[in-house]
Amino acid sequence: MYSYPYPRMLVTVDTVIFKVNHEGNPNYVLLIQRGNEPFKGRYAFPGGFPEMDELLVQAAKRELEEETGLKNIELRQIGAFDELDRDPRDRNIAIAFWGIAPPNCPTPKAGDDAAKAQWFKLGELPPLAFDHEKILKAALNCLKDYMSK
Repeated sequence: MYSYPYPRMLVTVDTVIFKVNHEGNPNYVLLIQRGNEPFKGRYAFPGGFPEMDELLVQAAKRELEEETGLKNIELRQIGAFDELDRDPRDRNIAIAFWGIAPPNCPTPKAGDDAAKAQWFKLGELPPLAFDHEKILKAALNCLKDYMSK
């Protein structure tokens, strides 16, 4: 097997899931409390590392289900986040996705490496891990564009 002699970057996926009220207005966002370092105990979006044999959107759906129990949510790609210091573990590029959960979706249940999974009211969020505030701003812009159509 050939081994490439240069350093490589890591790739992760993150999912920003909004919950709408019965009038169709998004008023909550889903966060998990991290059970592992880095940022253990801080809140973040569900996400993680893709398997070698899955597409990024498949990885995002899998991580969302593993960490929160939520599934069957259509995901749309926000973009790539590649700040040099966004992850203290190593050079990591995150591909972020967003989706909308219906008002009657099941209550999230923490699983895998998530200590907690819960809905937070937009505007009343705890401090977020990594660069997830930047990802949230981008997701809100996507949501705004989507809702104005």
